[in-house]
Amino acid sequence: MKTIVTSIILVTATLFTTTADAQRKDIDTSESTIEWTGKKITGSHNGTLNFSNGFLEFKGDALVGGEFTVDMTSLVVTDLEAGEGKEKLEGHLSSDDFFGIKNHNTAMLTIKSATMSDDDTYEVVGDLTIKGKTLPITFDMYVDEDIATTTLDVDRTKYDIKYGSGSFFDNLGDKAISDDFTLDVTLKM
Repeated sequence: MKTIVTSIILVTATLFTTTADAQRKDIDTSESTIEWTGKKITGSHNGTLNFSNGFLEFKGDALVGGEFTVDMTSLVVTDLEAGEGKEKLEGHLSSDDFFGIKNHNTAMLTIKSATMSDDDTYEVVGDLTIKGKTLPITFDMYVDEDIATTTLDVDRTKYDIKYGSGSFFDNLGDKAISDDFTLDVTLKM
């Protein structure tokens, strides 16, 4: 019995010490932003997405982890006006041709590691989940007190989003859509 009590005390102390070492900073979802840009031969479109929740984790001042959930149902096109193609594009991006939001209403990013590469800039390695598929991703993130920013280029075809991709379809001409889309992210804590 004494051995069991001692084991419980050791496990509790270890958990407390591990938890005390790491500091979690939740993001303010109303102040944090995701701006997306998708390019095609004849131009580009852009818009926004919202976070459902998220946090960065620090040991001391060093970034060590984090996790973010994106509400895919919040997808909005901002470069078109209502009645001028906005609703059509939002519907198409929500469809199975692109993000399949009906069945995949969230996307996720989990930071696995972060290595300081320059003043306040980290090389981040994580797992990105889009449309139910999780793949590794590496990007730089600038962190300064209660704000973090990054720009991610994501190859949509790796997440089985191949509509209009010149890498998979011939004779698209000026209808071809770039395989990569860009996310400009600002996190406020």
